[in-house]
Amino acid sequence: MSWAVQIVVNAVVLLIISHFFAGFEVSGIATALLASFILALVNVIVKPILIVLTLPITILSLGLFLFVINAITLWITSLMMGSNFIIDGFGMAIVSAIIFAVLSALIHSTIVDPVSKR
Repeated sequence: MSWAVQIVVNAVVLLIISHFFAGFEVSGIATALLASFILALVNVIVKPILIVLTLPITILSLGLFLFVINAITLWITSLMMGSNFIIDGFGMAIVSAIIFAVLSALIHSTIVDPVSKR
């Protein structure tokens, strides 16, 4: 799957989450695309470092600590975006990271992957 498709899918997921949760705010489509791009950069640069540093905890939690790492990357993205992308608290970041993972996987399995296999 191309990187651009991943950015668009992540932006759609961010918009969906912001629609259902008051503690998760994205000001518009352009902001969602920019936040998705920044999130991709944070995932490329910061996430591997966090995974290596927290490897023992991740192993002990059978991988569930990866949701915390995903929440940290979402929170870093919201801090970089300022008032256009707001996550109210770390608890909301964890909830949104879990929902983000589920929705992203659902969209990829039902829409993106069947289209790319044609």
